[in-house]
Amino acid sequence: MIRFYNGKTLRCGGGLRLTDDEVWTSGGEIVYVGAQRADRPAFEREIDLGGDLLLPGFKDAHTHTAMVFLRSLADDMPLDKWLSEQVWPNEARLDEEAVYDLTRLGILEYLSSGITASFDMYVKNEAYARANIDSGFRTVICSGLNNFDRDVENIEREYLHFNRLHPLVSYRLGIHAEYTTSMERMEYAVSLAEKYREPSFTHLCETKAEVEGCVERYGLTPPQLLDRLGFFRYGGGGFHCCHMSDEDIALFAEKKLWAVTNPASNLKLASGVAPIERLRRAGVPLAIGTDGAGSNNALDMFREMYLVSALQKLTEGDASACPAESVLEMACVGGARAMGLENCTDITPGMRADLVVLDLHRPNMQPENNVLKNVVYAGSKENVRLTMVEGRVLYERGEFFVGDSAEHIYEKSNAFIRKIRG
Repeated sequence: MIRFYNGKTLRCGGGLRLTDDEVWTSGGEIVYVGAQRADRPAFEREIDLGGDLLLPGFKDAHTHTAMVFLRSLADDMPLDKWLSEQVWPNEARLDEEAVYDLTRLGILEYLSSGITASFDMYVKNEAYARANIDSGFRTVICSGLNNFDRDVENIEREYLHFNRLHPLVSYRLGIHAEYTTSMERMEYAVSLAEKYREPSFTHLCETKAEVEGCVERYGLTPPQLLDRLGFFRYGGGGFHCCHMSDEDIALFAEKKLWAVTNPASNLKLASGVAPIERLRRAGVPLAIGTDGAGSNNALDMFREMYLVSALQKLTEGDASACPAESVLEMACVGGARAMGLENCTDITPGMRADLVVLDLHRPNMQPENNVLKNVVYAGSKENVRLTMVEGRVLYERGEFFVGDSAEHIYEKSNAFIRKIRG
């Protein structure tokens, strides 16, 4: 058992609130949250928070982890050239070993950013899952079915396989995007959602050109087309959601579909700004993702949270729009629910022990006028003191405990870069 005490604890049930509760974990589970007790058991470790903040880990609700190999390799290019000249040609050179090593690198960055789970859509999922399991990190794989998949039915095999493989790994259905997926393949994806009564996810309304192309092909926006096909019958949602019409927003609100925003990537690729405040007012459930490091370039939830709020204040012309508390809830709770991780949404007995300690004794977190607003508006990776997943401390004070040294992981990743660059 591990005990966290003498700090601030962020409770999320029924809204965010700070308490002085101490927290005990046993195995991968939270077993006690409350006042200090005289009848304490023998602990494997007792962590004195010293006034620091314990919170449920951030959930990266849309990413492409192994894409870290493209960090700063494909910058300052328009989207079409970024894809055709850098992303697709280099991705074609990825093998199982590279995906494994690059995923391990991405996990290090997640941990140092206080991220305890990722919602990943990429390639070579067997190697990807093994990297997460070996690192002790939690992930949800999202199917990226598209026209380039040689074996369409592999999606169903993956769904069955990865949902049984390991407690740290699960799998959700989806397609890459409407514009990369034929009608026949979209209908196949819908048939799987119907068969297993599962939610479905996809890249959605990321660019203006994507929406215009879908309207030209089908006379409907991407959300409207997918809804008509039955894609969202059992829920799900979209990644990016930058160019949403009023009708699209109403559809998402009616069906309680998740809109996952990725502000840094959307800004860097000049894709647009998601109407998060309008979505929030309509009652659309919201989550935050980093997208891949090829377009971001950082897997940094602090930067994403700040941008989510600041961009809405600018676009709405209202400094009160998208308050910090709602953004923090998107990062800690919304992402978990979008990913199907209902047991990772709060610090309460029975929840999984996916926890983060933020160091409040840094200049950027002082004075403590409002701790939660500080996290969103002033917080950074330098404040991440400790990251725990499934009851295991994987990162603490700059050190990683993932079964391999950080330097070895860096070397393996750079070896692949040297290989593809000749």
